[in-house]
Amino acid sequence: MLKLRRGTVTSTEPLRVLVDGQERAAWADAAFVGEMREGDDVVVNVVAQDLGLGSGGFDIVHVNLTRGLEAGAAGDEHVIKLNYTSLQHPVLPVERANGERRLVPVLVIPLHGHLAPAAWAAAQARAGLRVGFLQGAGGALAGGLSEDVAELRARELLCGHVTAGAAFGGEREAISILGALDAVGSLGWEAVIAGPGPGILGSDTRLGHGGMAALDAAHAALALGLPPLVSPRLSSSDPRPRHRGLSHHTATVLELLLGTVRVPVPEAEVEGWPLLDAEAPEGGSPQAALDSLIELCGGRHDIAVQRIDLDGYAGSGLPATTMGRSIAEDPLFFAGALASGRALAEASEAV
Repeated sequence: MLKLRRGTVTSTEPLRVLVDGQERAAWADAAFVGEMREGDDVVVNVVAQDLGLGSGGFDIVHVNLTRGLEAGAAGDEHVIKLNYTSLQHPVLPVERANGERRLVPVLVIPLHGHLAPAAWAAAQARAGLRVGFLQGAGGALAGGLSEDVAELRARELLCGHVTAGAAFGGEREAISILGALDAVGSLGWEAVIAGPGPGILGSDTRLGHGGMAALDAAHAALALGLPPLVSPRLSSSDPRPRHRGLSHHTATVLELLLGTVRVPVPEAEVEGWPLLDAEAPEGGSPQAALDSLIELCGGRHDIAVQRIDLDGYAGSGLPATTMGRSIAEDPLFFAGALASGRALAEASEAV
């Protein structure tokens, strides 16, 4: 059963709700439940905060009893998102009825933290490039939850945001990842970054994690004849050995892919690297990660070594922490995403 509790909004910036005498952090999707005001009587889903989840550790407003019971449907379309749940709602799908498919490169990212550095690096490599974000499963499903997307749109580093499949709440909606990629020509996108929303699902198993969504996105691009790139999840200092160096998430995706993709990687020897090989935890150096990728790809996938600008990104004002680690503490995480963004820009010029 849903773990629902009744509460009262005590503040809106940030949103906090008083539940059973305790003031708790909360989030509300305004597109679903409308405006929140201090004093509103609300019902919240408290399971994530009660479980102590990391990036999802807050209550979610399920309904605003004060002002949320009079809204009409958002439209009269007969395509439904979150269908057969209490949150089902009509959407206008982006899938095209006809027209030419545009040949655009698709960068598949392993988790939401790669979005900002990849989009920034693509813009640095090719000014004016129209990059759109295609959000699917693997992490948060609500498109409005991402502060990164809002910031990138405000800076015009992304030209659009489509939520596909079970994901919802983007600027445009798609029934499937395939349908969205097929429709990018009508959206005016020149390149696509495809990946999950904030947070990532995980079960500490080889296949049971949100990173597997990258396999679906890469296969969709391959099926449509669009050039796919897979951004590798790397880390200099993740305390979990399975994610240090080359993450097992990326390794599994590359092993299971049914076609060839390009895997961008940062130069292993970059002047000014803040973390030298000798200082890195076992497996966490740039050279060790690159060696792991080369061995894993084994001629099946193409390695594309890219120059990166860690200092430039660090000074950009865009998100520069991952799971509490700063860019100085885990440069390799950001280096992988930056290399991928640059490779995406190069691929857009080649098509």
